Amino acid sequence: MRSVSQDVPIGSIEISLAQLNERSREIFRQIVDTYLTTGEPVGSRNLSRIIPMTLSPASVRNVMQDLEQLGLIYAPHASAGRLPTELGLRFFVDALMQIGDLSDSDRLAIEGQVAAAGTTVENLLTEASGLLSGLARAAGVVLTAKTNLRVKHIEFVRLEPERALVILVAEDGQVENRVLNLPVGLPTSALTEATNFLNAHIRGKTLAEAKADLEKALEAGRAELDQLTQKIVAAGLASWSGGERDERKLIVRGHANLLDDLKALEDLERVRRLFDELETRRGIADLLGRVERADGVRIFIGSENKLFSLSGSSTIIAPYRDSSGGIVGVIGVIGPTRLNYARIIPMVDYTAKIVSRLLASS
Repeated sequence: MRSVSQDVPIGSIEISLAQLNERSREIFRQIVDTYLTTGEPVGSRNLSRIIPMTLSPASVRNVMQDLEQLGLIYAPHASAGRLPTELGLRFFVDALMQIGDLSDSDRLAIEGQVAAAGTTVENLLTEASGLLSGLARAAGVVLTAKTNLRVKHIEFVRLEPERALVILVAEDGQVENRVLNLPVGLPTSALTEATNFLNAHIRGKTLAEAKADLEKALEAGRAELDQLTQKIVAAGLASWSGGERDERKLIVRGHANLLDDLKALEDLERVRRLFDELETRRGIADLLGRVERADGVRIFIGSENKLFSLSGSSTIIAPYRDSSGGIVGVIGVIGPTRLNYARIIPMVDYTAKIVSRLLASS
């Protein structure tokens, strides 16, 4: 069992475990546990009954006031009990929560179900996101860069004197087409030569790998290709590997899980906003970029994550890698802030590792 960290900086605020004595920690832990289990606030009278120490409701209230001043809990209504704030949830996850390892049976179940998805990358990722959705009772999500496709074949087909169709066939069977503008007076032989040159250098590579290799090959092969053919090769390469960072594919499974156990109309409104955010792909590049710069599982709670800030959701995601070890996407779950973090974090971590291993061996 392990906790994540000891000090929790949020903006200009940093809270240390040293600021909380044993009573404060236990009362705060019970408030969070109750919220994660039921979604309901808890009051001082109930807390005095369930904490493993003898304290009067008045003493519990005094501790709750201290926790509220630290910004860890709040009262949703004047006469209600207390709920954890986003800062409080972050503090709990990073400093107090104990994360266990997956059981052998959980590992075998995850590995078996993901491996049974088939040979295509899309099937693998779709199955993995569906698996996490079911295990977490949330929405499973995969963000993948198009550059993780491994190229099997590329071809130029002239459509008009100054336009051609560029056809890319990936090793997993996916086919994508783009229209390319041609230089004036380009002979058909140049398209054939460009096709042959590209296929000789990019077969079996990802687009990112191909881009780096082709730039070197173009420098070395300038004497072999005339200037018009060089332009076609460069344009064909740019049309596939030079896209924007937000040019990602989003796979979401298990939307319906987000409708389970709604407590109030405001919960339904948050879920509706989350659906809208998922559909519009808002901020995907930001989310992926933040995970690409870190190893292991990342946890975004509420407004910490621009992608799902309006819906007040939590995101638990981890990067997965291709055969070269480069990060090519992220996988995880999205759900309400009262996710079962201790259970889901190791699941996401292990699933990302299984996806990486299968991609590396494919």
